[in-house]
Amino acid sequence: MAEEEKAAQPAAQPVQPQMRVLGQFVRDMSFENIVAQKGASPDVQPDVQVQVNLDAKKRSQDNQYEVAIKLKITSKAKEGETVLFVLEVDYVGLFHIENVPEDQMHPFLLIECPRMIFPFLRRVVSDITRDGGFPPLNLENIDFISLYRNEIARRQNQAAPADA
Repeated sequence: MAEEEKAAQPAAQPVQPQMRVLGQFVRDMSFENIVAQKGASPDVQPDVQVQVNLDAKKRSQDNQYEVAIKLKITSKAKEGETVLFVLEVDYVGLFHIENVPEDQMHPFLLIECPRMIFPFLRRVVSDITRDGGFPPLNLENIDFISLYRNEIARRQNQAAPADA
């Protein structure tokens, strides 16, 4: 009879991952208006370069993680090499994450978590560039999946010559 009872019960539903943003903040930021320091006019066509780095680590509390998006944004004049401004920002999100298998935690932290806090970082960048004397810089969406895959491939290529 025990087996009949087991057969009548529905199959267990897979446990869904749960994520909560506990907080987010600017850990470090630097904005340098180089054009203003030189006394030049910022009325030029800018060429903006954005470098993105991600970092994640477990916190001392259970199921809590810290994920950082580090941006270095350099704006140069399209005509010539005049640097207009440099913005470096380290933006951190604190997350409570449950029910994510250990083998999937690394990509989850470096793809899903940055995706959650990026809109807030985008607003910070827009405000800082505007307050710094330039038109607000509205960053394009970042493809965190491609960024993650490229970093994994880079690490594998770096490790391959050492193995040979």
